[in-house]
Amino acid sequence: MSDTTRGKNQSQMPATPSPQSNSVPLKTWIGVMGAMLGAFMAVLDIQITNSSLQQIDGAIGATQEEGSWISTSYLVAEIVTIPLTGWLSQVFSVRRYLVVNSILFLFFSICCAWAADLGQMVVFRAGQGFTGGVLIPMSLTIVLRTLPKAKQPIGLAMFSMTATFAPSIGPTIGGWLTDNLGWQYNFYLNIVPGLLLIGIVLYAIDPQPLQLDKLKEGDWWGILSMALGLGALEVVLEQGQEYDWFGSKAIQYLTVVAVVFISLFIWIELTRKKPLINLGLLKRRNFGISSVAGLTLGLGLYGSVYILPLYLGLIKDYSPLQIGEVIAWSGVPQLFLIPLVPKLTQRFDIRYVAAAGFCLFAVSCFMNSNMTHDTAIQELKWSQLVRALGQPLMILPLTTIATANIEPQQAASASSLFNMMRNMGGSMGIAALKTLLTRREQFHSQRLGELVSSYSPQTQQRIDQLTQYFISHGSDPNTAQNQALQGIANTVRREAYVIAFNDCFYFIGIGLFVSAIALLFCKKVKSGGGAVAH
Repeated sequence: MSDTTRGKNQSQMPATPSPQSNSVPLKTWIGVMGAMLGAFMAVLDIQITNSSLQQIDGAIGATQEEGSWISTSYLVAEIVTIPLTGWLSQVFSVRRYLVVNSILFLFFSICCAWAADLGQMVVFRAGQGFTGGVLIPMSLTIVLRTLPKAKQPIGLAMFSMTATFAPSIGPTIGGWLTDNLGWQYNFYLNIVPGLLLIGIVLYAIDPQPLQLDKLKEGDWWGILSMALGLGALEVVLEQGQEYDWFGSKAIQYLTVVAVVFISLFIWIELTRKKPLINLGLLKRRNFGISSVAGLTLGLGLYGSVYILPLYLGLIKDYSPLQIGEVIAWSGVPQLFLIPLVPKLTQRFDIRYVAAAGFCLFAVSCFMNSNMTHDTAIQELKWSQLVRALGQPLMILPLTTIATANIEPQQAASASSLFNMMRNMGGSMGIAALKTLLTRREQFHSQRLGELVSSYSPQTQQRIDQLTQYFISHGSDPNTAQNQALQGIANTVRREAYVIAFNDCFYFIGIGLFVSAIALLFCKKVKSGGGAVAH
């Protein structure tokens, strides 16, 4: 076989259509849908345990603080593997790389269901993250490489479903499975779609030869510095609040590691001839602005799904299933709205569509910034519906803006960077929200405590009422008075938490609104085409 022929074979993707034709073979569409199924599974697994952590912690004998490592281990592994995906898929071929990682993802999913203690669960969740993190960027890469420009909006609409619908529906599915079948089924859920994914990949993606010679050209120093830097940063973000941030020596050391190695990684990637990831893409106006907006998108997607279930569990004492019912109001409507988005992007300026989506999501957060302890599903469903209107308008136009004029050879770097920024936004956002919630609760508790003075006639009257209530239920006077004081303290803390939750939603809303404005400064982009000068 000649070198020219070999090069052509190695560059092929599944049933790639001719650039002169907009027709796409059915086999190619099947391959694209399979890739989306894999990405959906991986994103779903980030959030599916959120409404079931209490049950999982109890089953494996972990405290709430220890149980936070169940999510952290998955996110650390995922954020490290996403940048490696483009290069490794060239080394081992897309088909082989997807099949092996899909099999391992299923294996680690089953292992998570069988985990007997925290150590096993953390290791198996990390395995899920390493293998599931491959599935997310590969879905976008396949869209950019196999579909002609005119058909890419359809592929991007499918990708947007994995990016926005999966986080929204994850707690709903997890809550239902936990209440009806047990928390283990959060992981067994992956078996059927995982097997279907493997079958689709084997059928629809053409086999390609190994390119093991690329291992010799590997950006190994970049890989090492990236893994150490991003891994340390992810642990700092996820565990900083639990360890009192820089009051902990471990957090201090990890922060130094993150700063040093991320700086080294950036320097290596910008100076190396064949970098692991082309960071120069961030200098392009559309890709740079869209990637920064992707950080805020991650904050909105993952932050809101973190804060709202926390409010419902802590303040309303909702079960996992009830929490899932509330979250479903932002998830299910998206199934009907996402197919309409490609038509909207053809009729309206994509920048305005994306900005409108960010604004609607921001409005839904502002609606949640006025909650009281009585706010429940009847009130929350309206903000969730507004969020459902906004989310489909965000990811597809945002991805289109980011990937306009991206050359096919840069598709892997663009996909890795874009997905990494969104996931980093989620991690950084959740870390910020954890800290904000704690600090604002402490602040509001102090302020409310000053208002609820024992010398106040209204407070004394309420204490007397509660004391009489507890006496009437069998408590002696001293015990009843202590119970009354504790009741007042609990009420103050509950109200402080509610106001703190409101502050968190306001924080998310402001971030989304600022991103909406920033997107208007992108170059005008045609749907399914490149950027046009203006």
